[in-house]
Amino acid sequence: MMGGFSIWHWLIVIAVVAVVFGGRGKLSGLMGDAAKGIRAFRDGLKGDDEPAEETPAQPLPRTDSKKDKIVN
Repeated sequence: MMGGFSIWHWLIVIAVVAVVFGGRGKLSGLMGDAAKGIRAFRDGLKGDDEPAEETPAQPLPRTDSKKDKIVN
């Protein structure tokens, strides 16, 4: 019978609701952990207020011009 809910459908729905909302606030615990992670991520992005001291660009080291030629 399509469109109707049998006892098995209701038992599955009740079991899912009990797992998500039951116990010692599992859902609120997960949301709290997620909030802590987001807060730590934002704090990591902020970093220091002072910009990092930049070093001037250095020239690349010279290589020998007498290298072996690549042969295909």
